[in-house]
Amino acid sequence: MSERKCVLYFEVKPIESGLHIVSMPIGRARDITLNALDVLASVDVIVAEDTRMIKKILNIYEIPKRKLQIISYHDYNAKAQIPKILKFLENNSRVAFVSDAGTPLISDPGYLLVKEIAQKGFLVTSAPGPSAVLAALTVSGLPTDRFMFCGFLPNQKSARLKFLTSCNIPETTLIFFETSNRILSCLEDIELQFSKDREIVVCRELTKKFETIYRGSIDDIGEQISDKQLKGEITLVIAPPEKELNINYDLDSSLKVFIENEVPKREIAKAVSNITEYSANEIYERIKDL
Repeated sequence: MSERKCVLYFEVKPIESGLHIVSMPIGRARDITLNALDVLASVDVIVAEDTRMIKKILNIYEIPKRKLQIISYHDYNAKAQIPKILKFLENNSRVAFVSDAGTPLISDPGYLLVKEIAQKGFLVTSAPGPSAVLAALTVSGLPTDRFMFCGFLPNQKSARLKFLTSCNIPETTLIFFETSNRILSCLEDIELQFSKDREIVVCRELTKKFETIYRGSIDDIGEQISDKQLKGEITLVIAPPEKELNINYDLDSSLKVFIENEVPKREIAKAVSNITEYSANEIYERIKDL
């Protein structure tokens, strides 16, 4: 009879006392980092949004729980739990902070805890890892050089319309979290506030067994999902609005004055771009045309 080979997925290390923010998988358990496993195996306390979720991870990777204290931290008990966690740190405990999935604090509780701990002068460090925000952005095929994560959209239609407008920044890809039962009404509101031609990507159940990604205009995606009963978590990515270069006559006249006075083209482009919505490259090309 062959003996079972014992595999250790983690290494217990002498880590510093303080708060260690540890990212959890958003789908596949194997997406957790080796460093995250080492931290979980080495701390004295784990603070979790849902203690059941972290216990599953500990069980999968056979991290012993007998010497660990596992406590919950969420929006409803934050005020009561912060003093307890500070007490752990005052006693030089090593504390891991985890959310249910992904990187803690990203549309999850924890901001007040981290702020309080940092203000008290305790170590706050990160064991980075999975994030639905970055996973969706990288598979979207939309511009990645400038983006903004806007969190969850409001439930009420009027609030949602106002919120969408406030997030609509030129040259910026937008990322939202949305629930599957609201995605169709959300698409309607995006069309109202932006346009039906705006390119969007709907990412459902990223990294999970039934991961599905829908790409196209609002109408395209509406057709793809209108007859489906979508379930699971959704990350919505919206392309920046198409930029139209429409420099008016008055600006052209101003550029001509600079040109006639033999101001270097690059200097003109840089100066004018600082006081208009156009980039220096766009202004430079316009100067060459003139």
